[in-house]
Amino acid sequence: MNYQVHGSAIIDEGAQIGDGSRIWHFAHVCSGAVVGSGVSLGQNVFVGNKVVIGDACKVQNNVSVYDNVTLEEGVFCGPSMVFTNVYNPRSLIERKNEFRDTLVKRGATLGANCTIVCGATIGSFAFIGAGTLINRDVSDYALVVGVPGKQIGWMSEYGERLDLPVEGDSETVCEHTGQRYQVSGGICRRVS
Repeated sequence: MNYQVHGSAIIDEGAQIGDGSRIWHFAHVCSGAVVGSGVSLGQNVFVGNKVVIGDACKVQNNVSVYDNVTLEEGVFCGPSMVFTNVYNPRSLIERKNEFRDTLVKRGATLGANCTIVCGATIGSFAFIGAGTLINRDVSDYALVVGVPGKQIGWMSEYGERLDLPVEGDSETVCEHTGQRYQVSGGICRRVS
């Protein structure tokens, strides 16, 4: 075992956990879960059977990562943020065969107490503000806030707001890294 686990955590037999990962108090990782290297699972985190968590992800306290959620490399899940996997749940009706996939792409940030409704794809390096409700796909580098979520800008890979309009054609440089970003046709790309 090349990862750290607090004595109160439960790791079901069969769970795959990568080197250098840390699993804190009262976490539970189910048997079918795949957790990458260098991952941090905070206090009271739950990881379902049909979950993939990529390398270097940070899942903060009180987050449940339910079946059919995939987190690519370097995703940040803020404290008490919420994933769902059934679109229209009812306690009296079993809908496990209706789980919808949720994909959070590389480097994205999901702020504290935000909610990601199942079936959405969150783009690479997107930034979802604290308390935001996401009920549709989010573009790469998009900054989204509110209930329901609305895009209000663009974020750099460094995690700083870029001086770019949401729509139109424009370019800017990240002050911290010197990386150049371009918006064209409602799509943001890093160009250097």
